Amino acid sequence: MIPPLPVGFRVELDPGTKQLTDALWFGGSPARVLRLTAAGQKAWRTLENGPVDSPATGALARRFTDAGLAHPVPPEPAAPPDVTIVVPVHERAAALGRCLEALGGRHPVLVVDDASADAAGIAAVAAAHGAKLVRRTVNGGPAAARNTALEHVGAELVAFLDSDCVPSPEWTDRLAAHFADPLLAAIAPRILPLAPDTWAGRYTRANGSLDLGGAQGRVVPGTRVSYVPTAALVVRRSALETRAFDESMRVGEDVDLVWRLHQAGLRVRYDPSAHLGHEEPATWRGLLSRRFRYGTSAAPLAQRHPDAAAPLVLHPWPALTVAGLLARRPLVAAAGFAGAVLTMRETLRQGDIPTDGVTRAMATAVHQTWLGTGRYSTQFAAPALAAVLAVGGRHRLAAASLLLGPPLAGWLSRRPDLDPVRYSAAAIADDLAYGTGVWAGCLTHRTAAPLRPRVAWRPLRVDRKERR
Repeated sequence: MIPPLPVGFRVELDPGTKQLTDALWFGGSPARVLRLTAAGQKAWRTLENGPVDSPATGALARRFTDAGLAHPVPPEPAAPPDVTIVVPVHERAAALGRCLEALGGRHPVLVVDDASADAAGIAAVAAAHGAKLVRRTVNGGPAAARNTALEHVGAELVAFLDSDCVPSPEWTDRLAAHFADPLLAAIAPRILPLAPDTWAGRYTRANGSLDLGGAQGRVVPGTRVSYVPTAALVVRRSALETRAFDESMRVGEDVDLVWRLHQAGLRVRYDPSAHLGHEEPATWRGLLSRRFRYGTSAAPLAQRHPDAAAPLVLHPWPALTVAGLLARRPLVAAAGFAGAVLTMRETLRQGDIPTDGVTRAMATAVHQTWLGTGRYSTQFAAPALAAVLAVGGRHRLAAASLLLGPPLAGWLSRRPDLDPVRYSAAAIADDLAYGTGVWAGCLTHRTAAPLRPRVAWRPLRVDRKERR
């Protein structure tokens, strides 16, 4: 039995949630239809106008927030949070100084020097800002540095913060309030890129790899927010006692931690209402080498979490539609789209759910499948796309659409401070660098798991069981 959301919490609906009838709600990630009993409808009327005030309203609030139909709004805390900020660092004394200066001394800070050559410089910066210092004599990477910190921290909450971040003094306060929920293990703010006014910098500002966007959500593999980085993350220290960082991973150790917390039945959330800056590479060499390095984590993550790390999730009917369009087989595409619409309509009818808007929803699914297939192809099969474009023939247009479709769609949605040609070239280079890193990781770890798409046979989750 999952504990209810505690008394005092409010909920706010996700912008994508729709109330179909008094009893039926649609939304969440992955999309689902939730059915309420008469008692559930009564509990919702209470939540619409006030906070959780009973086990019944708490259970419904938990159900809505777990499904992504709504998000928790914690009560105002009665006392300041007991937080220690942990800053692991290797070299970068100047960046460390800027980070500690921005914190403003609001909470205790522990700096872990991961065997920097300039030990005296790191120590001087820490002392100048009143931070406690722990020095490792052997460089072990971010995971080892954070684990070392946990041996020296007694606070209830630990806020991990990378030394190249520029936070506000109060960045932890709003996040800490969420820990009134005893199931919450970790919560992350939005990380906004700090980049120079160059081609690489302007691309990064529009498409930062650590910026997960402005929509909050529960962190669950395979959903809209599938992971959060530990460049800035507040965690409940007790949740890490047996689930600390994997020191064998130099990259991706943060994703591994978050997924293990999820597997343990704990909650991890992303709240972009709290945000901070993160210094990004100023050059293409720095940017693309970082993306390559991130890509190398896909193989060890797939070995540890085979059900969570699929690079592409395909639904059969939209995938058939896209395949037909790319192959210039209109009858196949039409059959695939008809199958998508009819299958979804039947699924909804079986649940006594209105079928309005199904055609538009399936057209959106086809569009997203095409974009996902394009990015997958660019990341992992760019030479094949290039060969088709060079040789020409009837499939040349299909290859061009896979290569150029995703970056142009990204440009239209973001409207960055770059023209579409330069933005598209940057996005393709970004995907190529990441994909090359994935291939390198696959060769190192002798696995093809990060390259294998997953087929999702269930088009929509419909909760048929009555919910109180």
